[in-house]
Order: sequence, then structure tokens, then C-alpha cells
Amino acid sequence: METLFIPTEMDFQRWIKEAVKACLMESLPVRPNLPETEEPLLNRREIAKVLRISLVTLTDWKNRGLPCHKQRGRVYFLRSEVLSHIKANQMGAFKSSQRFSEIAKEDLK
Repeated sequence: METLFIPTEMDFQRWIKEAVKACLMESLPVRPNLPETEEPLLNRREIAKVLRISLVTLTDWKNRGLPCHKQRGRVYFLRSEVLSHIKANQMGAFKSSQRFSEIAKEDLK
């Protein structure tokens, strides 16, 4: 004679969790882990704080050719791109102040 198994409420909960997890794993795209060396995108406020300038000045610099990345209607910057662009153009057209020269010295170290 066979033994009859009667599942408990906990068994049903576990089965449902496993089924939902399996379904989600199949339907969600697998996002590769970003390499640790990849630089994060900075928003306008963050890069303005790094450069110690106002958002108005940042917008002016962006209109003059400061490299930026637009995603979904928002503007982002890579710190390394911005600093290399500023160094390459020697800030002649940007009317930089004494404050910015300190940042450039820090980056060269």
C-alpha cells in the first residue's frame, strides 16, 4: 500500500516561491556585472561640485564643447573625459579661475 503525502501550507509557500523565482530568472535579461574599472557617470550637480563651478557655468561649458553623454533626456559626464578635455583646451575659452588650477594640480599627482 502506498503512503499518502499531504502537503502543508509551508510546502505550498516554498513551491510558489521556487516557481516565481524560476519564472523571473527566465524572463529578466541577464545584466553583466560592470567591470570595477568602469567609471560611473556623474550628473550635472556632481560634476559641478568636482569642478567647483555653478550649474550655469557648467551649461555654458557644455555648450562650448565639454564632452557629455545624454541618456533619456538627462545629461551625464565622465570625470576623466571632462578633465582631459579641459586640460587639452587649456581652459583658455572657459575663463577659469584660481580655484580650477588647484583641481588640475590634484589630478596630476
